Amino acid sequence: MSQYDYDFFVIGGGSGGVRAGRLIAGMGKRVGIAEEYRWGGTCVIRGCVPKKLMVYASQFSEEFEAAAGFGWHVGETSFDWKTLIANKDKELDRLEGLYQKGLAANKADIINSRAELRGKHEVYLKSEDRIVTAEKVLIAVGGTPARSTGIDGDDLCITSDEVFHLEELPKSIVIAGGGYIAVEFACIFAGLGSKVTLVYRGDQILRGFDNDIRNALHEEMTARGIDIRLGHVFTRIDGDPDGQKTVYLTDESNIVADQVMLAIGRNPATLGLGLEQAGVETDAKGNVIVDAYSKTNVDNIWAVGDVTNRVALTPVAIHESMCLIETEFKNNPTKPDHELIATAVFSQPEIGTVGLSEEAAALVHSEVHVFKAHFRPMKHTLSGSSEKMLMKIIVDAKSDIVVGLHIMGHSAGEMAQTLGIAVKMKATKADFDRTMAVHPTAAEELVTMYSPSYKLVDGKRTDS
Repeated sequence: MSQYDYDFFVIGGGSGGVRAGRLIAGMGKRVGIAEEYRWGGTCVIRGCVPKKLMVYASQFSEEFEAAAGFGWHVGETSFDWKTLIANKDKELDRLEGLYQKGLAANKADIINSRAELRGKHEVYLKSEDRIVTAEKVLIAVGGTPARSTGIDGDDLCITSDEVFHLEELPKSIVIAGGGYIAVEFACIFAGLGSKVTLVYRGDQILRGFDNDIRNALHEEMTARGIDIRLGHVFTRIDGDPDGQKTVYLTDESNIVADQVMLAIGRNPATLGLGLEQAGVETDAKGNVIVDAYSKTNVDNIWAVGDVTNRVALTPVAIHESMCLIETEFKNNPTKPDHELIATAVFSQPEIGTVGLSEEAAALVHSEVHVFKAHFRPMKHTLSGSSEKMLMKIIVDAKSDIVVGLHIMGHSAGEMAQTLGIAVKMKATKADFDRTMAVHPTAAEELVTMYSPSYKLVDGKRTDS
């Protein structure tokens, strides 16, 4: 009989933690898993899933307008925020139930409590005021939105946690940040009819993405009426008795809005987790430091997902858990593969990308061929919309391997997921060229760009 209460204990009921807990319990191990809020983690409860539902909701206003060009006569339309929120909550309840059902079916011990480490084998369950022991422990607590800007009035702001629970659709909103969360919610609220101002300290939104994609999305967002203020930050926020907020910027201008949202980054949810009592090392921001197999410096403790500051994406957390299982329970040492991860930004228009940007490719390859198409898609020839699509293929000229692929436009995320397989397999530009086009589609541009738009030699552009 084991000296421990559990063979494996998971702290955190998000996608990574639940996957590990469910499968390890299914192997006959005694598994405990604790979650202090709701099952499903950020992605299901306060992230990807509810956000995507809101993206869908916000797109209908554009579809109603586009329909006229195709002969449809759409009558008077209206939007009810409370209906959206209620239906969103119903779907999240369903998904949360599935997460718990999967754990229960595999006989994992489901614990609704905050859990904190009291030693390398000891876990304190706050709601039950007791300590349990575990042979092995997994930290999968994820992250939380940064809530402080250090200025007066930032307590009046909401974050991506609270935005899903607003009682009313704001008529106006100011969003601080230029990353994918800020950009996505700016587009969501604009599509739902809110007046949106996006304030970002950088020189362009979506730092780290391909520059052509960044610039093109900026233009499209501006065309949709989103006011983007670059090179500025908040200096003060005042509130009045009616709930209105006045945001002051570094250029001494001010913006009055119903809501102010901070989308200025995320922090690991490790504060007060007891990592120091277990001897687990963290970096300066509190991220758990792990090796190539997701193991911490403590030999029986692992960590996966956003809490490790590797790649903050739900599928990555799940993949890391699967690799942990292979390594620790199947005698098959497996490292998570964090290279060439396809990703999407559910802005409007959408972005899908995999691999190196043009700028990054120029730093690692002596000669780069860039294939680019910027065009008005077929749908908009009748819809009346001026929205354009952008597609780029980045090729290492020496090997002919496609090292980057970037798309802005309808279903860009879906395309990136599919084409991510080809890029992961190191497909060459010749492979793309040999692929027959599916006509008429926007995606056919990806296999019909035969000559480079321009080349980069030692980082310098040449059109020859």
